[in-house]
Amino acid sequence: MVKEEQLMEEEEKCNLEYEYEYEEKKNRKCKNIIEEIAEKLKSEVEEEGKVEAAKDIRKLVRKSSSSGKTRCRFAAAGVIPPLVDMLQCSSSSLIAREAALLALLNLASRNERNKIRIVASGAIPPLVELLKFQNGNLKELATAAILTLSAAATNKPTIAASGVAPLLVQILSSGTVQGRVDSVTALHNLSTSKEDPKLVLDARAVFPLMNLLKDCKKYSKFAEKTTTLLEILSNSEEGRGAITNADGGILTLVETVEDGSLASTEHAVGALLSLCQSSRDKYRELILKEGAIPGLLRLTAEGTPQAQERARTLLDLLRDSPPENRFSSSTLERIVYDFAAQVDGTDKAAETAKRLLQDMVHRSMELSMSRLQLRASPCTPSKVQSL
Repeated sequence: MVKEEQLMEEEEKCNLEYEYEYEEKKNRKCKNIIEEIAEKLKSEVEEEGKVEAAKDIRKLVRKSSSSGKTRCRFAAAGVIPPLVDMLQCSSSSLIAREAALLALLNLASRNERNKIRIVASGAIPPLVELLKFQNGNLKELATAAILTLSAAATNKPTIAASGVAPLLVQILSSGTVQGRVDSVTALHNLSTSKEDPKLVLDARAVFPLMNLLKDCKKYSKFAEKTTTLLEILSNSEEGRGAITNADGGILTLVETVEDGSLASTEHAVGALLSLCQSSRDKYRELILKEGAIPGLLRLTAEGTPQAQERARTLLDLLRDSPPENRFSSSTLERIVYDFAAQVDGTDKAAETAKRLLQDMVHRSMELSMSRLQLRASPCTPSKVQSL
């Protein structure tokens, strides 16, 4: 029995040694191939050879079982600067630029250090130029590259300072579906930068963003990014004007407050609040007309802490009474809680109060729907004659 166990241990040891030797041979082979491709890319004079090397980089990264290591090895072999040179060289053909761009995209994917290396090597200016091209495929690849590189916090100030924002806004209006999605995500990445320069968004972004928000699910991650950008735009007079003038702009924000995720409702109510705080007289009726009250009431009980506070502040601004006589949402919640505590005791007060508030929201929504239906009903002949 002991001898049998010893034989099994020796066999297992042999297998491990074999696997180690196999892995070592595989790594050496991969390393040699990477060095050959890198040397070819750096030393080749003819464009055709450089294009072939760039394609080999992409192919090897995609096929490698350990793509993370392969990306690091290629970067260590020095392929990033010559690939960036292919992007920015005025004599490079469109084929060469596309091959270099695809190789860089594969090297940057899921690799923070490579993202930073690519930007440090000067990739942003040529990418900005590619966004101006008429060639749709190159423009879309450049958008994807800006999106990928902007995911690294270190890169955000450099990209924001490059003047890329107006070009991404253009793609929001005229790009493919994928191009528009990538543009929104890239702009969202840049908007989260904590360093200067900050992203400056043109109010012309409002109309395509509103159209995208109308068409997507309000609780999706994409809606969260879109509403983040709309909230930023609501902080300028031009942005507020564009939101108001956009077809169904305020209604779309109200619908997001009602149906969105925790994040998208927070940004949507933030945009509405920004409108009302800038000019209560100008925006109050416009927001009320779209039936905002039910969603805001629900948000005071179910949103994030910031969304709840924003919803309460907006509800106070939307009420008819003057500021000094206004009945705040927090006061209402306190009254309901005190009543629930008297009925069910302090242990169950919070649960009872929440149920009572939800019931109030439900009734308010029914009343709001009735008003909306009444407002939407066609005029009868007698009404027309009486006008």
